[in-house]
Amino acid sequence: MPRQATFARQLVTTEAIGVGGVDAVIRRGAVAAYGFQEGHIPGSEVAGTVTAVGDGVDTSWIGRRVWAFTGLGGGYVEQAIAPVEEILPLPANLSAVDAVTLGSSGVVAHFGLAHAHFAPGETVLVRGAAGSIGIMAVQLAARGGAGAVAVTTSSAERGDRLRKLGATHVLDRSGETDEDAPAGYDVIIDIVAGADMSSIFDKLNPNGRMVAVGVVAGQPPEDFATSLMAAFRKSTSFATFSADTVGEPDRRAVRTEQFAAASRGELQTVVHELLPMEQAVLAHRKMEAGEVFGRIVLTP
Repeated sequence: MPRQATFARQLVTTEAIGVGGVDAVIRRGAVAAYGFQEGHIPGSEVAGTVTAVGDGVDTSWIGRRVWAFTGLGGGYVEQAIAPVEEILPLPANLSAVDAVTLGSSGVVAHFGLAHAHFAPGETVLVRGAAGSIGIMAVQLAARGGAGAVAVTTSSAERGDRLRKLGATHVLDRSGETDEDAPAGYDVIIDIVAGADMSSIFDKLNPNGRMVAVGVVAGQPPEDFATSLMAAFRKSTSFATFSADTVGEPDRRAVRTEQFAAASRGELQTVVHELLPMEQAVLAHRKMEAGEVFGRIVLTP
């Protein structure tokens, strides 16, 4: 049965559903403390056509192609409900698949770099660059005039693909590293976290800033604070970032600009694979196995 639209909400018949790293993290119970329980429907962003609106909502929305944010759940459905303020019309030549590949990832990458006070000419390291957030961070840092954009990834093939998106240096997790890669970085954007977080933090230059925008590998080691204090004389900084802390008008403005840029070919969306919605579990397993470059998109 279709969900019923409620006050100040719209009903979107989905064409594409983005699979985010947070979906897999929630599914495996890594953030159970936040209240996710059995029966939770994953999915935070969808794209499709508005087919109904709640009381008091302009009916001219009906029939429009839109991107929509459903929160930290409720997206893996054929008909999704989203608040009016979290729905954005799509440019005519931007597909639903491209919209859910860019919609949330681009905003996190943009404001993650801003949170790090990134400035032109600075060196940037993107850890976990093969995911949708990392791919956007690479492109935005390059467009923003970074002196160098280094990436961590798992293979030379992925490194080559990231170079085409703006990376200048590749730090291959298998041990292969460009000989001319910077010895340190002014900004590190970390989507991974996990046990190796301390060794990444150690790569900061004096006055460098590291911002964690994801935890796909789990929590940092218990002694992570020791690394922070050991670097005391370098005046390095560590911060976390969530798009939840950015006001809706600012998110909307950035997303609108990025959708327009993508429709003009100035930002590249990378889709790893299209899967039917009933294969959502397979999508999560592929992500957890590190098989994904870009974003998996589900179709209803």
